[in-house]
Amino acid sequence: MCEEVAEDVVLSMMDKRSLYQRLTTSIFALVISLLLCCVTDVRTFKVVDLTHELSDTTIYWPGNPQYNFSILARGQGSSFWYESNYVAQAEHGGTHVDAPAHFYEGAWRTHQIPMERLTGPAVIIDVKEKARSNPDYRVQVSDVEDWESVNGRIPDNAVVVMNSGWGYKYPNKTAVFGTSTPEVPSTFHFPAWHHDTVMWLINKRFVYMIGVDTPSTDYGQSTEFPTHVVLAKYNVIGLENVANLDRLPVSGSRLFAAVIKTKDGSGGPARLFATISTEERECTATGCRQGSNLSVLTLVID
Repeated sequence: MCEEVAEDVVLSMMDKRSLYQRLTTSIFALVISLLLCCVTDVRTFKVVDLTHELSDTTIYWPGNPQYNFSILARGQGSSFWYESNYVAQAEHGGTHVDAPAHFYEGAWRTHQIPMERLTGPAVIIDVKEKARSNPDYRVQVSDVEDWESVNGRIPDNAVVVMNSGWGYKYPNKTAVFGTSTPEVPSTFHFPAWHHDTVMWLINKRFVYMIGVDTPSTDYGQSTEFPTHVVLAKYNVIGLENVANLDRLPVSGSRLFAAVIKTKDGSGGPARLFATISTEERECTATGCRQGSNLSVLTLVID
């Protein structure tokens, strides 16, 4: 009797151990499946460059030193080619980031900006028609609400960028500043954000960054720069002279602002770019699919 009971117990333990091992293996396979599905393969998205190149045509606000590029070495040595250059420039020129410290004491300087605040879902607000008829146009809350009526609610932590069509004027300084006297700020005419709209986006949509395809997040005729002040006060990053916005969808891309990490900086040149997914993926407990037909990975449980 005891031997039969002992045998039953052993067999039961073996069954449970086998079941446990199979269950553990299945769970592990499921986790790997979902991870592989959620990590975007480089072949499933394209990258759009949103940056104007740095050169002697780079546009700076009046009063800033111009771009300085000097060749230190360029030529063939005894066994290899060698190049090295000297580059000097002001922080706020061309495609660049405004750190909050730019307009608010005690706010983040460039090296203090958390990395996660330099990326987010891109939201492109198209005001090209309004800017064409009014170069002093400022993006209104109604423009944002119109965007949401078509595309849905702006996601939290987004990067919201005005597309006024100004990017095509760059690097023509008189066209970008909207004046025949680009050294005189009081004559500037270009569109940007209304500070009330920015405040609305900060309070109601919790944005990470606000951008423009013009030289300033405040419009050309501004003298007090209230949009800059609001952005800085709430540690929201500013992006200026953003390029190639017509190459992005109005929603569905992700923007990255790779600013140079300058200690105590108030901003700096940045390589802005966005990624756009080229394939949709669907993940379930039985595997992942791209589009509607292609099975990427299937989980098989014995």
